Parts: sequence; structure tokens; C-alpha cells
Amino acid sequence: MEKIKINGIELAYIRDGKGTPLVLLHGYPLDHHLWDAVVPLLKDTFDLIIPDLRGFGESTTVDGPYTIDDFASDIAGLLDKLGIKQTAIVGHSMGGYVALAFARRYSDRVNGLGLISSQIPADPPDRKEGRYKSAAEVAEKGIGGVVDAMTPKFTSNEQLQVYAREAMKRQKPAAYIGALKAMAERMDSTPLLLSIKYPVVVIHGDADALIPIDRAREVKATVPNTHLVELGGVGHMPMMEAKEKTAEALKHLAYRMSH
Repeated sequence: MEKIKINGIELAYIRDGKGTPLVLLHGYPLDHHLWDAVVPLLKDTFDLIIPDLRGFGESTTVDGPYTIDDFASDIAGLLDKLGIKQTAIVGHSMGGYVALAFARRYSDRVNGLGLISSQIPADPPDRKEGRYKSAAEVAEKGIGGVVDAMTPKFTSNEQLQVYAREAMKRQKPAAYIGALKAMAERMDSTPLLLSIKYPVVVIHGDADALIPIDRAREVKATVPNTHLVELGGVGHMPMMEAKEKTAEALKHLAYRMSH
């Protein structure tokens, strides 16, 4: 992986492929390897920029709190370093929150948006409280309890559950704590979607146990020209559970951007 220094952290990323720039942002609490299965299917269409979000994978983080907007600022700094003025940006789960924040803060730099297993509203009070409780649990007892609770919710595929568990176990407690607090305080992105003029692609499994498919349908209802792909029997990891259909949907983003 390549690394750059930005915003007091070291941000690790890979770059692969050729074509339209596309940033792929992984979800919580994972890293860039989440995208490994779809990279070979996308790299003939896209110039792929795939970072480890701050704290995760090989990226470092800072002491003290940070926000979803700070994650987005890291991505802006990475694009500056690579000389990329405009890009499509796709986020999975928490990565979707970062993509939405990036689109809000750097609207002139976005020409396409993709949300995979993500959602646009802010956390309701009970969910927000739950995230802070999880952060406190990680600080006190480590990541084991969160890993055990989340593993079966990612997917019903036992082989992929093993992958998810190992991916989560690789991450540092500080990354869990920082991301949980950042997600708890994130903004409602509905106003952003109402102003979007570029193509939007939404990909969601109807068996997602972490974020219900109704959240994807809400995006379609808010932005009618959204290309919504509903995946039957797929859980929270479409890029691994249905890699061909996920790649096909993301290529549709490139097609719509060029027409």
C-alpha cells in the first residue's frame, strides 16, 4: 500500500485500474480488503482509489474525537495528493456516511455517488446511545464483544462470516471507538440528496440484518433517478456475496456519468 501524511494521520491506500476515477470506501469495522473480490471486475472501467479509512487497516488515527467530516477531509487530501480534481465516490455502510459527507463538503469534486448497504438519516437517539455504549465497552473490555455481536449480522454465509470475523479482529480498538462516536454524531444527509444533480447508484441486499433495505428505498424515493439494485438473499456485504451484480451496478454509474 502507498501512504500519505494528511490531517495528522498516515493514510494508506491502493490504486489500481484505468478509466474514470472511483473512490471505494469500506464500512465499519473493516478495511480496504472488503473490495478485493470486485477490483478485478472494475479495474478495466475505473481508476480505483481504495483507502483504509483513518484508524483502520494500515492507516493511523489521532488521539481524541473526530467526525465523519474528518474522514471526508482525509479523502479530499488524498485526492489532492493524487492530482484528482473530480471523482465518483462509493461507500459501504459507514463508508457511505463518509461518501455523503464528502459530497456535501466538496460538491464540485463529485460526479457520481454510490451507496452500498448504507443509509441517509442521522442516528435516532436510541441508536446514538447504543454506539456510545459500544465505544465504552471496547474501551473497557476490547473488541471481542462487538466482533461476536456483529459477525452473524454481516451475512448468513458461514464462509464469509469467517472472513468478516478475521477482518474485524485485525482492527485496533481506537479505530472502533473513534468511528462509533463519529457515526453517532453524523448529520442527516437528506438535504444533500435533494440537491444532487449527478448519477446515484444504490446497492442493497434484502437480507441485510444491519441496515434494512427500506433505507435504500428511501434514497430512491428522495432522488427518483437513482439506479437502485436490490439483491435477493444478500446480506450486508454485496461486494462479496454478489460480486458480479455489484460490479455491474457500479459500471452503470460510469455509463450514466458519460451520457
